[in-house]
Amino acid sequence: MNKNELIEHIANQADLSKAASGRALEAILSAVKTTLKKGGEVSLVGFGTFAVTKRAGRTGRNPRTGEPIKIKSAKIPKFRPGKALKDALN
Repeated sequence: MNKNELIEHIANQADLSKAASGRALEAILSAVKTTLKKGGEVSLVGFGTFAVTKRAGRTGRNPRTGEPIKIKSAKIPKFRPGKALKDALN
């Protein structure tokens, strides 16, 4: 499912226009991004939790030359599914 299909699904399920559904989806995504940028986490009970973890810097290898390179540390978004989502899939 891509973003347009998700907007269409929201419009059908919530009896909204596609434009209103698109704005609602954008608002949700914006809230998640803003919270994660601030170092917080977004927990949707029954669905899962979005959080930020830190990946340490490390030494890697250039695949072409085999030469060692430094890879910087980075903040990585993570998603942990909730129990209800896991149960729904199994």
